[in-house]
Amino acid sequence: MLHLIFQSTFDGSLLHRMDSGDDLVFLESSVFRLIKGSGLTDELQKMIKLNINLYVLKCDLEIRGIDASELVLGFDIIDYSGLVQLTEKNKVIRTWS
Repeated sequence: MLHLIFQSTFDGSLLHRMDSGDDLVFLESSVFRLIKGSGLTDELQKMIKLNINLYVLKCDLEIRGIDASELVLGFDIIDYSGLVQLTEKNKVIRTWS
């Protein structure tokens, strides 16, 4: 399943709805929650250990002035082409906003 998170105000418990093998993409203002020390660091690291694939859209980082070195380790930075590939790979897409 592909999960798309758009807003920075999402509840951290939302992350417990993901299953091993799921793909999770952070878009728009949700990228602010990926900065080291933002309060989700431990939860995001647990997700990586559970084989949940974490992605962030490159242009959303750039627009907000966030450098990849500021992110919690374990994210793949993708462009729109990568996002399209994920939508083609996953038959079920869930949007969280």
